[in-house]
Amino acid sequence: MLIAASVALGSKISQLAENLTFAVPTFVRVLFVGAVIRNGLALVNLHEIDGEALSFAGTVSLSLFLAMALMSLRLWELAALALPMFLILALQAVGVALFTSLITFRVMGSNYEAAALVAGQCGFGLGATPTAIANMQAVCERYGYAPQAFIIVPVVGAFLLDIANAIVISAFAGVVPALR
Repeated sequence: MLIAASVALGSKISQLAENLTFAVPTFVRVLFVGAVIRNGLALVNLHEIDGEALSFAGTVSLSLFLAMALMSLRLWELAALALPMFLILALQAVGVALFTSLITFRVMGSNYEAAALVAGQCGFGLGATPTAIANMQAVCERYGYAPQAFIIVPVVGAFLLDIANAIVISAFAGVVPALR
């Protein structure tokens, strides 16, 4: 019920706050509303969120997203670009592996939490936030939970990054007409 309320309220806020000069994806507002509801309920001790149920809902949502994304791909339309795309993907994979192993892992403390963050960054670097979460879940199911990684990667990858993108894109969109 709380997830549905977050989606409904976040969607309504998105409709009311439509602004062509500063566009934020609807899911960012939904995510923000969900965070406010969860933290508000915890603050007033009105309702405690069942972590297991929330984890189940997240796993189901991630699985549905990945299945829908893969089903909507029309690979036959990209056949002519297969070799350049493979080359770009290979270079990107090498770059992400080098960056995460040489920089991220060391900067984040060279411990298990850092390894979980590296798994998330690899998923994000080669896909998107759901891929990062799936990578971290795979690592954590095998070696144990990494709470800091599960706070940092979703918040930065799904929330802060989208707000930063909206600000940067809006700023550039405002600059381009002025240059003409």
